[in-house]
Amino acid sequence: MIRRFLAIEIQTRRSGGLSKKLKAALRQPKPDAPRPTSPALKPDGRLLREWNGVTYVVEIDKDGFVWRDARYLSLSAIAREITGAHWSGPRFFGLTGTPKS
Repeated sequence: MIRRFLAIEIQTRRSGGLSKKLKAALRQPKPDAPRPTSPALKPDGRLLREWNGVTYVVEIDKDGFVWRDARYLSLSAIAREITGAHWSGPRFFGLTGTPKS
């Protein structure tokens, strides 16, 4: 896979890089693309997590997650805000079956 990636990268650089049209298309989110969700996460649900003696409550919304009156599209962003470190959001909130720290 690395060889293929490097081959494409070399070819792109030799041909002058990506076109402006392609760069613009890559920056735009795909319209009406379904967001991947876990079947366990349903709107109007809640996630609770205790971290360093503080209990955090995250509301599950149809458009993402709400924590401290702010909307987030990913649990990982919330976990990062809480801990100050990079975390997998589902893992941090105990949704993956792996142990929490």
